[in-house]
Amino acid sequence: MTVTASTPPAPPRTLLLLVRHGETPTTGTVLPGRASGLHLSERGRAQAESFAGRLQGLEVDALYSSPLERTRETAEPASDTAGLSITHDGGLLECDFGEWTGAALADLAKLPQWKTVQNSPSTFRFPGGESFPEMQDRMVGALKWISEAHPNGVVVCFSHADPIKAAVAHALGTPLDHFQRVFISPGSVSVISLGKGRPPEVLMVNSTQESLSGLRTP
Repeated sequence: MTVTASTPPAPPRTLLLLVRHGETPTTGTVLPGRASGLHLSERGRAQAESFAGRLQGLEVDALYSSPLERTRETAEPASDTAGLSITHDGGLLECDFGEWTGAALADLAKLPQWKTVQNSPSTFRFPGGESFPEMQDRMVGALKWISEAHPNGVVVCFSHADPIKAAVAHALGTPLDHFQRVFISPGSVSVISLGKGRPPEVLMVNSTQESLSGLRTP
């Protein structure tokens, strides 16, 4: 009798959909950071609705959001579509820009430190705030915890541009000093697959249009 060895099942992988919040009245002009009271613009609300529509046909297991208003508002249409409540997670927060919070980007670009932010971010700490390595460690740690809490699940995480860029760079194995090369648009989704004991897989970056139903087949 011939005995055929069976192939062991692959360990579960969790799909993490990383969504940047929609546009606000200050997007592209101000560094809002963690300041409260910033809400989505009309265009931002439309982006949130558009993302929710793209979830049709994809079974979602959980929704997580940064606690700030603009991310929570971006998550609300997806909550209605998926029929799920939103869990607020401080690990998904925007970088703490410290004394630079609320500053105009045009003014910051004139500072000599701005070159460091763009070209050597791994060496930079915002005055009175967070360093880029701390931000990346926080975001990556939060995603690891979320993935382990939902093995083989599909989880949508609503966050901010820099944390998402840092997470994508980490998953790609790209040095933090190059994370600024990753572009993350308002309302876009980037998708990372995480499995315990296995390297991450980056399935999608900065997507704003197509249906997401094909990310996982039944």
